Amino acid sequence: MHALVYGFGATALALAARSIVSLWRSRACYAARLADRDQSRYLPRVTLIVPVKGPEEGLAENLRSLASQDYPAYDLIVAAREAEDVPPGVLPERARLVLAGDGEALTGEKVNNLIAAVRHAAPATEVFAFADSDGRVEAGWLRALVAPLAEPDAGAATGYRAYVPEPAGAPSLMRALWNGSILASLGAGDAPLAWGGAMAIRRETFFEARVPDFWKGTVSDDYGLAEAVRRAGKRIRFAPGALVASADHLGWRALFGWIRRQLVITRVYNPRLWWMSLGATVIYCSATAASAAAAVSGDAAGLGLLGLLLAQEAVKAAGWMGLAALALPAARAWRRRHGRRLLGWAPLNPWVWLAGLAFSACGRQIEWRGRRYRLRRPGLHPKPHFD
Repeated sequence: MHALVYGFGATALALAARSIVSLWRSRACYAARLADRDQSRYLPRVTLIVPVKGPEEGLAENLRSLASQDYPAYDLIVAAREAEDVPPGVLPERARLVLAGDGEALTGEKVNNLIAAVRHAAPATEVFAFADSDGRVEAGWLRALVAPLAEPDAGAATGYRAYVPEPAGAPSLMRALWNGSILASLGAGDAPLAWGGAMAIRRETFFEARVPDFWKGTVSDDYGLAEAVRRAGKRIRFAPGALVASADHLGWRALFGWIRRQLVITRVYNPRLWWMSLGATVIYCSATAASAAAAVSGDAAGLGLLGLLLAQEAVKAAGWMGLAALALPAARAWRRRHGRRLLGWAPLNPWVWLAGLAFSACGRQIEWRGRRYRLRRPGLHPKPHFD
């Protein structure tokens, strides 16, 4: 019994130490990238594309933030399946509306909207940038997102989201923690993912890497783009200055539905990442359960191990919150108001991950914005789609 407890415990603590060291090293990456945002002279002409699907909390303000970027030359396209998907009064003056119609039958509605918007981009466009309609961005967001593309080996650049829910109920805090685990993995070097709510790619790379072919028949724009870029032998660079604040909140049922959707998409489009997440989560939860059992039986060492395991979750949460606060004023203000409560919920985060991974282990169907999709992996047999 003791060997089992300490074996799992040592492995879990080693994984935690690795994560904490990575968070510490990421501070240098954040500082450098944030300086790049303010000093970069790489300012190509951008077409910024944001898909919209019906009314949502803060939509008008979110679109207004995308229309108010401190960037010298960019076009804003709002893309939707039909005109009724764009609520009255939310479209900024500078935005151009593109309607995609039904698009490809086996392709997700969001991806069809993006493909239609790309087709309508101005010929002078040098960079495509993509954003989601549920996030609010700072004025320097687009500069930050585009800056890493100046590097020769950069195939794409990505930001990420930081959940700053108001009101900050328990389910919303758990989503912030769950999401923060992924934010903590982003830093220097090749990013492990691209995120569709903040990603950019040079126009020439977009077509040379055949991104439209990898989008055909898929629901996930970001996994499709990431796979196309990697197969083209290029890297994905993280842009901390392109973090997006998401202030929406939700209940417990919606939380687990949201987590399952994220993880089913991951299992289908990036199974290696899903299995790695499962392995790390099982190790941690097994170590916690074994040390708790040892502590209940009167083992002082087991009690100490349990304390360390619970404390490291709070340390990791404090670490990614600190990084988000460096880049995002909304995250700084939110941390002051709700940071302590978030840390109190942090020890539950691995168990929420375990439940989400269990719920996502079977099936390929997801529901998104009122439509059901059966997922299939992109890019297995790509055929030319358009130039």
